[in-house]
Amino acid sequence: MAREEGVLWVCAALSDGDRSAVRLAPGGRLDHAGYDTGKLRMLDIPPATFHRAYNAVANSTLWFVNHLLYDIPNAPHFGSRFEKEWESYRDYNGAFALALAEEAGHGARVMVQDYHLTLTPAMLRAERPDLRIAHFSHTPWAPPEYFSLLPDEVAREVLEGILGADHAGFLTERWARAFMDCCESLLNAKVSGRTVSHEGRITRIGVHGLGVDGEKLWKRACEPDVESHMAALREQVGDRKLIVRIDRTELSKNIVRGLLAYREFLAAHPEWHGRVVHLAFAYPSRHDLPEYREYTAAVQRCAKEIEDEYATEDWDPLILNVNDDYPRSLAAYRLADVLLVNPIRDGMNLVAKEGPILSPRCALVLSREAGAAAELGADALVVNPYDVCETARALHTGLEMPEEERMRRGARLKAAATALPPQRWLGEQLASI
Repeated sequence: MAREEGVLWVCAALSDGDRSAVRLAPGGRLDHAGYDTGKLRMLDIPPATFHRAYNAVANSTLWFVNHLLYDIPNAPHFGSRFEKEWESYRDYNGAFALALAEEAGHGARVMVQDYHLTLTPAMLRAERPDLRIAHFSHTPWAPPEYFSLLPDEVAREVLEGILGADHAGFLTERWARAFMDCCESLLNAKVSGRTVSHEGRITRIGVHGLGVDGEKLWKRACEPDVESHMAALREQVGDRKLIVRIDRTELSKNIVRGLLAYREFLAAHPEWHGRVVHLAFAYPSRHDLPEYREYTAAVQRCAKEIEDEYATEDWDPLILNVNDDYPRSLAAYRLADVLLVNPIRDGMNLVAKEGPILSPRCALVLSREAGAAAELGADALVVNPYDVCETARALHTGLEMPEEERMRRGARLKAAATALPPQRWLGEQLASI
């Protein structure tokens, strides 16, 4: 997107190789050092600062708040260690604000992405009041009573940081409304329609439901490596029906309850034994955080229990794979009879949108807590993600759904999923500023 639109992309170095390249590039501009990246500036943020900002604050605090993930009797607890981590988060955001201030031409448009960079808009505004700034949140947003778990000053900084932008974007109306409610409740800001007024500035609030480039996705899914995986999967499972899920092993994705729902389904419907296989692709995520390592282990334990209880000599009811493999994921999409997407909370969930494009006859079982439910809910089998029995019933309904109804629903799901592909999503926001 950035290359095609002529955008300068500013990002953080992640690997040692990245850092080495940045140090040799004039001003961190990799495109000026001979790399075929398009216009790209990479920031060499000190590793300790990066770790505290990215893992301790962004992924272990702001992510947990906005996805409502805390085990409240035991967490969070904000002490002196968190204060140091928060200082690093400020420094991390400040590094981006400084780089953008240095790079942007007069009156340029700047788009700031996600919960890692909530403070950057206000910092950049202070440095360069001439710029037109947008911020976009790819996550849900917590309601005020949950958002206020954060220390008061931190909550205020996050909200005021985003309000430094001219335009604040969200994936759904629900998350936009939650943000405005937080501004009203915690900042005493004035909310009118889709604007927030605070300390003499007005920020417009937008909803931009990111979709999928269906043509590009389908073209990639027809390449030889995907066809090869399709043949291998079909040989492995035979002509059995397939229930598919494709996720990162992320706490919010609700993989364990999805497996328990499949177990409930098998218990309630012995007539399906030997006739269905659950392909569960759960790819590693954030394994430097202990909560994620334990969650991956819990997924594996649950899968083994299902195997031990139901597998026979000639039937493997569940195939769990935790090794990331994009072509194999595309192959699974194409073969799916039922796609299970049951997060406990999700900003959008593009898996729910990719599935109907690659398997137009696939029944979609979708959590009502996924942002995608706002657009896809009418033609999906919508479930309460905490209700394992309801999810099990939806899996059965999906498997039993007549072909004609699958195709009707699938056509509408595909249309909704491709309504705002990435290029138009970007264009909408650039137009807004």
